[in-house]
Amino acid sequence: MVDRLLADALLLAHLGFVAFVVAGALLVARRPRLAWLHLPAAAWGTFVEWSGTVCPLTPWEQRLRARAGQAGWEGGFVEHYLLPLLYPAGLTVDVQLGLGAIVVAINSAAYAWIGWRAWRRRRIWPNPATRRQSGAPPPTPHDPPA
Repeated sequence: MVDRLLADALLLAHLGFVAFVVAGALLVARRPRLAWLHLPAAAWGTFVEWSGTVCPLTPWEQRLRARAGQAGWEGGFVEHYLLPLLYPAGLTVDVQLGLGAIVVAINSAAYAWIGWRAWRRRRIWPNPATRRQSGAPPPTPHDPPA
């Protein structure tokens, strides 16, 4: 019973990690310090997809399920849980390369947007001393450019 609960908890953590890899840059837009966690996670996720390596969480979950008396499966997390939802035919090398490219594209676009926002803020209020002297509130993302 405990092994099954641990396997289920590990599955949820694994799914959360995959979601963080794919869309974590959106969190970085709100909390820039998360970039220190997200960039290595995105690099790891891309490496796993492009190299065909199995994430270490997958065999760990399989061992816990086997100890709990549940049947294991062949392949990795993506093949077992995500691909049946997205690609019923199965996982090929081309699909894995495509998934890795999607991770890179989504995160590159998100980080470009984050960088553009930071650049724009510096352009509008380049000097913090000027901002304090003017008495004006700092700009919001919805303010038109000066």
